[in-house]
Amino acid sequence: MSGTTERKLAEREITVGKALVHPDGRTVTFLAKGTDEKGDFLIIEHSVTQQGAMNGPHWHPVLTESFLVTEGRMRFIVDGKETILEAGGQLTIHPNQVHQFWNIGDHQLVATHEIRPPGLHGNMFVLIHKLECEGKLTSKGIPRNPLWLGVAWECIDGYLAGPPKWVQKALLGGLARLAKAIGYRF
Repeated sequence: MSGTTERKLAEREITVGKALVHPDGRTVTFLAKGTDEKGDFLIIEHSVTQQGAMNGPHWHPVLTESFLVTEGRMRFIVDGKETILEAGGQLTIHPNQVHQFWNIGDHQLVATHEIRPPGLHGNMFVLIHKLECEGKLTSKGIPRNPLWLGVAWECIDGYLAGPPKWVQKALLGGLARLAKAIGYRF
């Protein structure tokens, strides 16, 4: 199956209006997807009730991510520079920028997250939700099963900060290919 066909099939998992409610109360809601004059996009709303890191440091070679905080406070580190956003604050992360973000407010964080082009990135939220609800993640949100870890890595459409790109492609990409070959699907 070609990469384009796989992406089109995978995009079926994304249903506009669908809210993924996690056991800890946070939600990921798919607000919109489509194509406009700037190209393909996916817009998600994150509602996070607990303080802490929302991901680890990573980067995307193609994706541009834009965030608009509508409630609460959100901390970003992008290429080593810290930015704190409060309600009304916006930030765009461009391809190849290493980034990580946190909920740092005392109350709920609500942020709109636009991804261009979305690639498989939206499916990462679906997969992590599925694995978390099934108790298959560590306390840090990492899949316990290395094959699911490979599938999740592929969905980020990017790379973890730290390990060389070629190591990630060989190890995590290999796990993703093996998982697909033996029938791992979400």
